[in-house]
Amino acid sequence: MIRVRFAPSPTGTLHVGNAMSAVANRRFGDWLLLRIDDTDAARNLPGGEEAIVEDLRWLGIDWDEGPVRQSGRAGRQLEAARAAGLPQRFEGVMLWRDEGPPTFHLASVVDDIDFGITHVIRGSDHRANEELHAALHRALGSPPPQVIHHGLVVGGDGKKLSKRAEGATVASLREAGYPAEAVRAYLEELDLPKHDVQLDLDRIRSLSVDTLGELDDEALAERVGVPLEAAALVRGAHDLVEARTLARTVLDPPGDRPARSPETLERFVELRSKLPMVLGKDEAKTVVRELKAVGGDLRALRLALTGQERGPELWAVLRALPRDEAVRRALP
Repeated sequence: MIRVRFAPSPTGTLHVGNAMSAVANRRFGDWLLLRIDDTDAARNLPGGEEAIVEDLRWLGIDWDEGPVRQSGRAGRQLEAARAAGLPQRFEGVMLWRDEGPPTFHLASVVDDIDFGITHVIRGSDHRANEELHAALHRALGSPPPQVIHHGLVVGGDGKKLSKRAEGATVASLREAGYPAEAVRAYLEELDLPKHDVQLDLDRIRSLSVDTLGELDDEALAERVGVPLEAAALVRGAHDLVEARTLARTVLDPPGDRPARSPETLERFVELRSKLPMVLGKDEAKTVVRELKAVGGDLRALRLALTGQERGPELWAVLRALPRDEAVRRALP
């Protein structure tokens, strides 16, 4: 059995590069430990662990044990070092602080031993720790796990991607409206890159369009937070934020609506008043065809109903608006 661990520090929402590691560990491992590397108290943020758990759950990543906080195992880590006769400074590196708590190096290796970790999959920025940790494993009487380093997710300039950069964190991608399935698919595409890769927001947007396009009307309406009959309004949106904006342009009552082509609006009210409260797709298209047939000014109707001259297809607007609301907007 391949036993792996994902071990982020509780410094807030996951960096997209850390999320890539999480996805890779979950796909590669038969058993996954979620470990919170909180040995550096100065870097820990209030709510940092909760933010990580939220990000992982949003991405659909589960784990078999954890979250386990390293700080809660300090006694066990020090006990293992003393039992093996390790000095406080090992190969020039401090294993525990003068005031007692273990450093990351000792804590990480002891935890890997105790939880039976067979493979360590992590970013290449940890490559410098590989020899030290292998030596610690041997000093503690345990064979080192197999280590796989992968490239990092970097910015367009090839440099480290700041958490403040667009799309650099899972939370920012979620807030931008990208569905979790699209972000997860992107991270799975990256797999375990041998070299650094540039964050590709265009690819995430493309996957977002695909994800939303694959949802049926009921699922799409639920995801966007609109009535089922408004699903057609948001078809083709690039993300959930854009979809909600499109929906609001129709569902929210418009402001000023310049009255144009009263004969078109009168004919629309006549047609719409005879139909059910909520139109089906075919019924909505029939209304549009009948107005066209008599030379109706469809732009004037759209303006009356939405306050906009452009937007989703007119039949989708008619389907989204209940009869009484549509008639009210069309009346002078």
